[in-house]
Amino acid sequence: MQEATKKKPWSAWLMAAAYFLAGINHFRVPEFYLPLIPDYLGNKILLNNLSGVAEVVLALSLINARSRKWAAWGIIVMLLAFVPAHIWMIQKNGCLDPNGLCVPVWVAWVRLLIVHPLLLWWAYRCCKTTTTTL
Repeated sequence: MQEATKKKPWSAWLMAAAYFLAGINHFRVPEFYLPLIPDYLGNKILLNNLSGVAEVVLALSLINARSRKWAAWGIIVMLLAFVPAHIWMIQKNGCLDPNGLCVPVWVAWVRLLIVHPLLLWWAYRCCKTTTTTL
């Protein structure tokens, strides 16, 4: 007997809400994100706007079960593209702007080595929309 079970979409909906709000925030408070972008990447405003658009589009794509798998893979690619920002923060000893974003350097390491892999894992788990057992 073959039984197919669909994962509950609450995880995808939660991820969609988080990325949608983060994406909108790129436009509401760009001054928070601009210092996170390494200087060597160039046009920070353009990169911030592209990140915001990507997060919103991918978040909306997570809602539809048909596009969820591809949206989750898009989030994985996007998260990998954000790794230089995490490394940049570590190189700057956790303080990107003396008047703004400063965290202990160990927090930057935790974000890179624990939080970021967990976000990647969560997106990967969302890629699997259906499981089948025999």
